[in-house]
Amino acid sequence: MAVKTNSYTLAVMGLLAAAAAALPATRSAGAHENKVSIRADGDMRIIRSNGIPQHDVGAFPNRGNPNAIAPQSHAYRVPMNPVAANRPVPMRRGMSFGVALNGVPFDPGTAEYWQNDRRSGWRYEALSGKINLGLDQNNAHVQPNGAYHYHGLPKGMLTSLSPDAHSPLVGYAADGFPIYALYGYSDPKDPSKGIKQLRSGWRLKSGTRPDGPGGRYDGSFVNDWQYVDSAGDLNESNARFTVTPEYPDGIFAYFLTEGFPFVPRSFVGTPNSSFRKGTPGGGRHGGRPRIHDQGPGHLGPRGGRHGHD
Repeated sequence: MAVKTNSYTLAVMGLLAAAAAALPATRSAGAHENKVSIRADGDMRIIRSNGIPQHDVGAFPNRGNPNAIAPQSHAYRVPMNPVAANRPVPMRRGMSFGVALNGVPFDPGTAEYWQNDRRSGWRYEALSGKINLGLDQNNAHVQPNGAYHYHGLPKGMLTSLSPDAHSPLVGYAADGFPIYALYGYSDPKDPSKGIKQLRSGWRLKSGTRPDGPGGRYDGSFVNDWQYVDSAGDLNESNARFTVTPEYPDGIFAYFLTEGFPFVPRSFVGTPNSSFRKGTPGGGRHGGRPRIHDQGPGHLGPRGGRHGHD
């Protein structure tokens, strides 16, 4: 890994080394090696990578995803001291939610809509199982330009995850706040109170859809879900203010969950523009034009094309 050796990046190297030690020795991302650099530059954290994971991946191309993994030129900037906004900030189309410590982005959304009609407003949920996106064991797949990315829990990174310990740091969201997975302190202010699996506050709506595909709300579409205040441990952005091993004084921290939204769909703070796909000098893909929500892609339901917002 190409990581500059200051105190911060040495700590990141240790986390990645611990994760890699628990993984099989074989590598399934072709002949390419994981390359990631995470360094501090003034009040910003700079994350550059080739987008190749350090863990095993599924077979690509596959029946649901005809694209091969290829090195990228990801470059992200996040504030070292992020600031919360007054209300949740929606994740816009064409933006990644964040990036894992291994340099692979989190892209929870799809560009798949009922009857391939974006105007319908009925957007398919990637992990619902209702559409075949060719996801691998890491809840990830590949864009037409070769960019590997996560839609849910990056299981290959989480081999050291334990229900008896706080989640390791997984990555950073576009607003600079840290990302963890599943397990946090039972009391967000007191680590001595033990560990629990944190629950999302998102719940399936009851009844039937009023238009579009009709039928009962079953999780097939993003619209099937609603946030219920105090129904879980996390806020609308799947985050909470808590102490963590890396932030003993407390910080807003995101948690990836086993259930919806899997990866958060909104921000606590203001996302950096470098996470917009196709941004020059930002989260770009080898200098190529943005192709995440426009063809050519891989065939989706009724002949549609799998891209991403």
